[in-house]
Amino acid sequence: MTQLAHATESRFPPMEKVFHTTKADTTGRHPMKKFRGSTTIRCLVLGLLVLAVTSCSQKQPPSLAEQIAKAYGLDSYGQIDAVRYTFNLQFPGVTVARTWTFEPKTGQVTYEAKDKDGKPVKATYLRSQLSSQSDTIKNDIDPGFINDNYWFMLPFHVYWDTSANVQDKGVQQLPQGNGSARLVSVKYPSDVGYTPGDTWDLYLGQDNRIQQMVYHRGGPKKPSLVIASWEGYKKGGPLIVSTEHRGTADGGLLHLFFSDVAVKLAGSDTWVNAQ
Repeated sequence: MTQLAHATESRFPPMEKVFHTTKADTTGRHPMKKFRGSTTIRCLVLGLLVLAVTSCSQKQPPSLAEQIAKAYGLDSYGQIDAVRYTFNLQFPGVTVARTWTFEPKTGQVTYEAKDKDGKPVKATYLRSQLSSQSDTIKNDIDPGFINDNYWFMLPFHVYWDTSANVQDKGVQQLPQGNGSARLVSVKYPSDVGYTPGDTWDLYLGQDNRIQQMVYHRGGPKKPSLVIASWEGYKKGGPLIVSTEHRGTADGGLLHLFFSDVAVKLAGSDTWVNAQ
């Protein structure tokens, strides 16, 4: 029940710049041609500069994925040095509580939980050095981190994970209760992540925040279908988080929620609790 997400690399599109250079005729054999050529070159360069200024002033509207991420604080995400939260899951026969501290600028992860005997377990590692970590971290703890972080920051992953196919399906009826909302379908390719081929159907309000979600697993593992609400919105610094998810997983009642959510902003050692 715990693995519902992808371990995909987050990519940030590079700034693209195009430079044009032209070499003038320096033979001196045809002064008039040279003058006309250099005039043409100056006009060309001036035209390119005008086009560059125009293209900068006429920015393309944000993509659908970016619009969703912006609704959760994308523009100020760089202010965050660390996030802390406890992932809680209640499902028939399953009770999970895992606390994570994640430093996005360094990729450091700290995990705290209890083992099957109730003894506390703690581990800290860098995701960039995952290959050198123990089998427990590689095969158990880090997949758990990816899963829990997807639930915690799904709107950002939709934007960061450029391999995902994001489609606007228009206004559709909500999967739970009455009403309708804009359906945005996010499908991952069959060769990416811990659980490839997954699809996340997001039902958005007018503020581009998720109201409800339907998760379709791409592989044979269970659960195959998760339907959950997105409620209990709180704000920690610039970060907006849905802390309450209620619904079903393969028909069984599901309650997934986050507690003790806090952020640490750049230049500060103080944790700011989400409210």
